[in-house]
Amino acid sequence: MMRNQNAEALPAWMDRVRADDLPALHSLVNGFHRHLGAVTAAFATPWSSGQVEGHVTRAKLLKRTGFGRAHLPLLRKRVLHSP
Repeated sequence: MMRNQNAEALPAWMDRVRADDLPALHSLVNGFHRHLGAVTAAFATPWSSGQVEGHVTRAKLLKRTGFGRAHLPLLRKRVLHSP
């Protein structure tokens, strides 16, 4: 379904998951249902925000490691000069 970008199969898959006894997947399906438009768009487009999210995560990690010890000038240098 994801590999073929087939958003039409999503509702049937969600119904099958709800019928099974898997509480963790029920939570996932409930989240999908709340954001159905965004999930469907993710299936329909070839674009991914994975690289952007990776950079955001890296910047947050750098920020957290310097918490209480460094201020904005050092954080700026670490973000701009890190690999």
